[in-house]
Amino acid sequence: MTVLEDRIEMANESKGLTLDMLFEQLERMPVPEGYKVEIVEGAIFMSPQRDTHWEIILDIVERLRTKYPRKRVKSDVRVDYPGHLNGFASDVTLMAEGASKPDTGYWRCQDVQFVAEVISRGTATNDYGPKKTAYALADVPVYLIVDPYQGKCHLYTQPKDGEYFTELSVTFGADIDMTNTVLGLTLKTDEFPQD
Repeated sequence: MTVLEDRIEMANESKGLTLDMLFEQLERMPVPEGYKVEIVEGAIFMSPQRDTHWEIILDIVERLRTKYPRKRVKSDVRVDYPGHLNGFASDVTLMAEGASKPDTGYWRCQDVQFVAEVISRGTATNDYGPKKTAYALADVPVYLIVDPYQGKCHLYTQPKDGEYFTELSVTFGADIDMTNTVLGLTLKTDEFPQD
């Protein structure tokens, strides 16, 4: 068992609760349509999809689709990450070529190459805090935060020991050059709406 698998295993069995148990309970609850549900450090968060949020997600997905097949690009799909009960449904996720779901039925964080999160007011601290740490612990090579309130994108690369060592901030309207990352592409932000 690798250190990462060990951390995920420990996180999944905290005080008798597991992510599977929590998600099974959530599936039985009447979650309103249009809401995304995630578990961050054992806390359940539900946030509505806004037009601004969705338009940015769609722009990112459309750009990824110019280079990657549909089966590698995911949105709002559960992936478990290291840390205390972390089951995220990231806004956009790019899986590694050849990645497949294990018997658990959920994608492995070790196969994630890129994550993009579009900030919502109620969950912004998660995206900038514990989720960023979990992505770095999982060695996700590229993490992009799109913040429509600031009108900025924050690109994090070079993860090591729970931190990203490179950060690039780009104002909406400028291109995000990710050609030197595993993505090998540039993302235009000129049509990203602001809140």
